[in-house]
Amino acid sequence: MKKVKTQCSVFVGLAMVIFSLSFFAISTELSAQTVAIKGVGFNTAGALKDNLDPLVGKDIFVSLRSGKIYQGYVKSVGNNFIHLEKIAGKDFYDVLIRMDDISAIEAKFRDFK
Repeated sequence: MKKVKTQCSVFVGLAMVIFSLSFFAISTELSAQTVAIKGVGFNTAGALKDNLDPLVGKDIFVSLRSGKIYQGYVKSVGNNFIHLEKIAGKDFYDVLIRMDDISAIEAKFRDFK
């Protein structure tokens, strides 16, 4: 009988430790806050060029109508083309993309603090 009580108390103790550790991990995740990065954001009233101009030097994703996605740093933005450098997955490559072919852009506007 004592052996069963000892095993039960060990089991309950382990369960309490696991529960408290999981609660601590969840509370730590919930306390992480996202903070807006100053000076960048999308302007839905503006043209694509107006949204890309402030992103020069930033790492972005560009989705094309064909379904191809490029990740790189915006080097320059013109009226008809965008120049991305340091393309992800292709060392020493740049890409010149026609503005008419862009269907979406993704940029990081928030950071964890």
